[in-house]
Amino acid sequence: MEIERKFLINYVPKNLSDYKYHTIEQGYLCREPVVRIRKEDDNYYLTYKGKGLMVREEYNLPLTKESYNHLLTKVDGNIISKTRYLIPYTCSYCINNVEKNVHLTIELDVFYGKFEGLLLAEVEFESEELANHFVMPEWFLEDVTFNKKYHNSNMAYSRV
Repeated sequence: MEIERKFLINYVPKNLSDYKYHTIEQGYLCREPVVRIRKEDDNYYLTYKGKGLMVREEYNLPLTKESYNHLLTKVDGNIISKTRYLIPYTCSYCINNVEKNVHLTIELDVFYGKFEGLLLAEVEFESEELANHFVMPEWFLEDVTFNKKYHNSNMAYSRV
């Protein structure tokens, strides 16, 4: 199960080059259900995502480079290219009168190619309760979790 919120970014942290990152290329074979192929650095995946915007099923299966390249010729719409920075983030929650520090990872996507200039952050959570109590850092601009326009599966089919 994937529990994830998505945000537009106000500005990029100054020390972005200090964080680990992945180079990602992905394409979509289907939108309902979402079936995606992804190259992440030198790893290849086929992903199935169920219905939903913040909470949904997600399954990742490994692919070979050859099978990825074969399926890449069959994708619909735009190929999405981005660099994903992994930024550690600790926040405090008070749930049921219990204060708790939670360690999260902000996945900051810097898009290039057809979506050059777009900046989106995704944060995954262990529970819906944590997701619903998340307070975004000051460098986040707007929560777009429920705006389908900013989901990669819809971006792949947009006219840019």
